[in-house]
Amino acid sequence: MADPKGSPPAPQPELQPQPQPEPEAKPLAERLKGWLDNLLVADVFLVIGAALWFGLAVLLHSRGVEAPLQLFERLWQPLFLPAISLLMAAAIFSGVLGWWRRRGQR
Repeated sequence: MADPKGSPPAPQPELQPQPQPEPEAKPLAERLKGWLDNLLVADVFLVIGAALWFGLAVLLHSRGVEAPLQLFERLWQPLFLPAISLLMAAAIFSGVLGWWRRRGQR
């Protein structure tokens, strides 16, 4: 854009990309907590999915379709029971940790 006197515009300096600061490495405890949080979120969805599957399998069982319930029974011990146990253990641990923190603030 020319100024009012008709002289050409001043050249603009080329914009150089700013170097990005190196991301700081997170402490091990923080990375472990993030990993555990992601595992528990996936576990919640697995348990919810298992409950829906069980409900559907029982409904189908009442109509004479046995395969979904049989597959659920086969997966109960190696998959669903540990998932429910992990979820319960995390809930108990969270409650105990919250109690311990409140107790320590007194």
